[in-house]
Amino acid sequence: MDLIFTCPDGRELHGTFFDVPDGVARLGTVVIASATAVKANYYHRYAAFLAVNGFAAVTFDYRGIGASRGGSLRGQRVRWYEWGTLDIDTVLAWALAQSGGLPVHLVGHSFGGFGVGLAGHAARLSRILTVGAQHAYWRDFRFRRMAGHWGRAVLTVPLVAVFGYFPAKRLGLMEDLPAGVALDWARSRKDFTTSAAGYRRSELKSHQAAVTAPILALAPDDDSYATLPAMERALAYTPNSRACVIHLRPEDYGETGLGHFALFHSRYRHTFWEQTLEWLRDGQWRGQFCPPTN
Repeated sequence: MDLIFTCPDGRELHGTFFDVPDGVARLGTVVIASATAVKANYYHRYAAFLAVNGFAAVTFDYRGIGASRGGSLRGQRVRWYEWGTLDIDTVLAWALAQSGGLPVHLVGHSFGGFGVGLAGHAARLSRILTVGAQHAYWRDFRFRRMAGHWGRAVLTVPLVAVFGYFPAKRLGLMEDLPAGVALDWARSRKDFTTSAAGYRRSELKSHQAAVTAPILALAPDDDSYATLPAMERALAYTPNSRACVIHLRPEDYGETGLGHFALFHSRYRHTFWEQTLEWLRDGQWRGQFCPPTN
């Protein structure tokens, strides 16, 4: 079912709701927060899998992306902060209101797993599962990625100046990005909140501190972006959540490599997807509670 969410500033976001089929016990709701420059439909197969296994699922495009692009990106004043404090927060508020008292969880990919901490309603989540979550601080990348990141960062500033947005599609990359989001990615700092010009840093930190849901933070061990330092840096922003950090081995999934994006492909339906279902349902990863119960 197609959805339209209206954010507090009046911006409309487009999303999709995957309801639990008749005859399947409803276990709760899962909001799926996308990676930067990735459209929500990339996660639709995973969302449908969750639904047939008892979790209603919600996907959505951030403002400036996909169905929520909102026309020309020129002049759109959008940054990662809006994606977290307005977009993710609005969808979480909707899911909580529609949950019927059942748990609401979040699955966040890359920025989505970090940006949830910026959302005020994240304080009411029951569990958070992140996949490759980090905020693109370049020193956390594996060495071979550092040069590539700096090359793209150097290109980002003049391209944004010329086009008024980051023309990713012209470069054969993923989705075009609003200028502010592209610059956030290119200039990401060691402390994310220090770049919060024009925002209430104390408010961001209070949102992050209010998150108490347990977090299972996953990434393949060949993910050059979500290295262990990057994952631990992201988790440090939510100090009141118990977290379990796990690097996945590609060989456990019959692969020589997984990278940053592969795990949401449907070929992992009977492996990785089933494992995430176990954690969303029972708080266990491969038969063990994670984080461990007291």
